[in-house]
Amino acid sequence: MASTYSSDLKLEIMTTGEKAGQWGTITNTNLNILAQSTSGVLSKAMVTTSPYDTSLPISDGSTSDGKNLYIKLTGTLTANSTVTMAAAGARVFIIEDTTDRTTSEFTINVLTASSGSPVPLPAKSTCIFYSDGTNTSLGGIIKKGYININSATTTAYTAVNGDQVLVSTTSNTVAITLPASPSTGDEVTIMDVSATGGFASNNVTVARNGQPIQGAASDFTMSTNNQCLTFIYTDGTKGWLLKSTNV
Repeated sequence: MASTYSSDLKLEIMTTGEKAGQWGTITNTNLNILAQSTSGVLSKAMVTTSPYDTSLPISDGSTSDGKNLYIKLTGTLTANSTVTMAAAGARVFIIEDTTDRTTSEFTINVLTASSGSPVPLPAKSTCIFYSDGTNTSLGGIIKKGYININSATTTAYTAVNGDQVLVSTTSNTVAITLPASPSTGDEVTIMDVSATGGFASNNVTVARNGQPIQGAASDFTMSTNNQCLTFIYTDGTKGWLLKSTNV
């Protein structure tokens, strides 16, 4: 009987009496795969041509990109992009975003091949993900990142869970749309970093995106200089509540 491969890390499982003279080599490869899954660090340049998908393969019986524990994304995005973990067994992995998303504020979604539920990766963040072999879930945000919105070039942005949005409204007003289909505990922070003027001169409209804000079915206006608010999602009744209300 030929070798088989484990469902998660694709370790080669040899059958007694097979692979004569190869057990040492195969065992060493399996050990290298285990080392990759527990301490491997991969610097991965994002694909910048269509279909803008950076894949993380999990190959049978060999080391491969998707078996690394820690994946550091690099490069300058040219479009909204995805990072796709191969459809294998369960995997836990960490992704650090060091990409330049440019003034177009391109997005990165993380998913498992064949999954219909991509998970947004907040800009400049480090997050832990879990794949059950079909779907990807966000296990937690290890380090929050940030995204800069300068109204001279960008006047609208749709936030994702975990975003810290640094907004300069020196030139124009800005609309920040809260995430669609939020889960309880999701957070978005929006702050005024304008060098001059600020939210009192050019407001930020926080669009509710179908969910209430403090129980009201209306958008929220930030109109105080140096204002910094954290919106936390509770449920469909109260929706997004304010963690901080400084003026």
